[in-house]
Amino acid sequence: MNQHERIHWLRAELEKHNHLYYIEDKPEISDYEFDQLMQELIDMEEKNPSLADVNSPSVRVGGGVTKNFETIVHEHRMYSLSNSYSFEDLQDWENRIEKIIDAKPTYVCELKYDGASISLTYINGELKQAVTRGDGIQGDDVTNNIRTIKTVPLKLKGDNYPQKFHIRGEIILPYEGFAAINEERIQNGEEPYANPRNTASGTLKLQDSAAVAKRPLECFLYAIAGDNLGIETQFDNLEKAREWGFKVPEESKLCKSLNEVKAYVDYWNEHRHHLPYETDGVVVKVNQISHQEELGYTAKSPRWAMAYKFKAEQASTKLEAITYQVGRTGAITPVANLSPVQLAGTTVKRASLHNADQIAKLDIRVDDMVFVEKGGEIIPKIVGVDFTQRTIFSEPTQYITNCPECGTALERKEGEAQHYCPNTATCPPQVAGRIQHFISRKAMDIEGLGGETVQQLVKAELITNYADLYELKVEDLLPLERMAEKSATNLVEGVAKSVEVPFERVLFALGIRYVGETVAKKLAKAFKNIDNIIAATFEELVATDEIGDKIAESIHLFFAEETNIELVNRLKSYGLQFSLSEEELANATDLLEGKTFVISGVFQKVSRDELKKFIETNGGKNTSSISKKTNYLVAGENMGPSKLTKAESLGVKIISEDEFLAMID
Repeated sequence: MNQHERIHWLRAELEKHNHLYYIEDKPEISDYEFDQLMQELIDMEEKNPSLADVNSPSVRVGGGVTKNFETIVHEHRMYSLSNSYSFEDLQDWENRIEKIIDAKPTYVCELKYDGASISLTYINGELKQAVTRGDGIQGDDVTNNIRTIKTVPLKLKGDNYPQKFHIRGEIILPYEGFAAINEERIQNGEEPYANPRNTASGTLKLQDSAAVAKRPLECFLYAIAGDNLGIETQFDNLEKAREWGFKVPEESKLCKSLNEVKAYVDYWNEHRHHLPYETDGVVVKVNQISHQEELGYTAKSPRWAMAYKFKAEQASTKLEAITYQVGRTGAITPVANLSPVQLAGTTVKRASLHNADQIAKLDIRVDDMVFVEKGGEIIPKIVGVDFTQRTIFSEPTQYITNCPECGTALERKEGEAQHYCPNTATCPPQVAGRIQHFISRKAMDIEGLGGETVQQLVKAELITNYADLYELKVEDLLPLERMAEKSATNLVEGVAKSVEVPFERVLFALGIRYVGETVAKKLAKAFKNIDNIIAATFEELVATDEIGDKIAESIHLFFAEETNIELVNRLKSYGLQFSLSEEELANATDLLEGKTFVISGVFQKVSRDELKKFIETNGGKNTSSISKKTNYLVAGENMGPSKLTKAESLGVKIISEDEFLAMID
């Protein structure tokens, strides 16, 4: 078997095992064996770039970066659904249907998954494009990110599929995966996400597909759209999709009457809490495609489908106390402490009250009987007060005026909903929160040090800021609870090793408000070292790519604090990286300053990632989609015809790999 044959065999084998594992739940090989095959494929593809395939199983590990998501018009509009909240609503709907089609319809019932809607386009059995729902008429091209999702087939099974079709589905994040993500965020000192739905939706718009690949998203498919598909019923739609390799939940059911629909709705209204993912209702569809075509659409919705929404589960319980939490940035969050109550399958003891305005709006008071719902089935929230049970001795809630942790008078800036504790220097939760951010995986990533240990160190007064970490000794740590000599040694060594972390991550680790990973990279590239950033004027900061007024003001305020300058100077003395490496500086030029590039196709001399790095190193800007602002399209082999057509129509200069390399020679 030559290399070409081996690559094709590996791709087919990996796709087979991926389907067995994620779709059929019938794995035939171990995770280790799968990983070995995947690594072999990645290595062989790197050595044979001419054999690149955008739908190779290797793309599931991610790595492509999308700076701007191109807006795509849907060939077949993605309509929203009309909602019903009672069986009477469904009966009225059926009456309207029967008048139009002059027949008794059958139905398909499907659970309404609570996630992010997506439209996938397949041509000749291969995934070509993935577009978010957007406003239903157009959405964002998130193809690179969707390719990382294991339950989205890159190539279809069999050969009886249409030459071109669109399939619609929902990108969801199962509860287990959501909990794991939040656990990691909490350990890293980051705010946990509110619910799986918003997290799934936000993940689709992450710029780095490698970050998307690390999140356990799934895709449930429920509808096929296209021309002359030859499919007669919605139930056949689902069966065909399963045959082609899509994940279609088994909970879908063909119902011959509205009474069967009601039985389905009643069953899942009770049993939905046992599912591993969020669902907020049932979608009822007329089964016969010919009937669907006859019924047509209103301006917003198909007349042949109706969403039956489950009523949000609500419980009444006593508000025993209101406490206040202090976040890393000093933001104060009021929390309702409740008498334990069962709600949506879990015991609820606490609920967020958001801010002072929310408390005043609902007139929430201690000892009130309050109504609690689960927003998005995850976060409990108080939606009202049972005023009939309020006593005459009840007193309005007085929002705290001082920090519950350090006693400092709280501040509330004009236009902001939350109060803040301004004592950033010594307020314990803020101190611990900043250190936890500093050591987090995407910042300094210090091995052997986690959030719980940080709390111990702060409580024991061994550290009061992140610079103190670099003065810790093994003997300082040994008196701490559950701290053996080996773990203490690992922690100290992990701190020492972190001095190798590159400048942009150190900058992110400092915890400047609004300076996330991407902004830190932009600043590092633009200013080369920390001293230039500190000395930069407001105008110079705003002139930097993707740096707005709010970020620039935050940077200025941070370095205006003498304590922060002292921290930076201490970190410098410990050897942390506060400038770009000599290699990065040596290769940096302004040859491409002000030029915007789009890279498309397969290249022979250098990889796509190398081309992107050359562009950035020489002062240029990479984008994924062609627009009037694009200066050059670097065209490789097998480039998509749509990009070429768009470049030509906009007058964008098209250059080859050799021509680009000559530009920076």
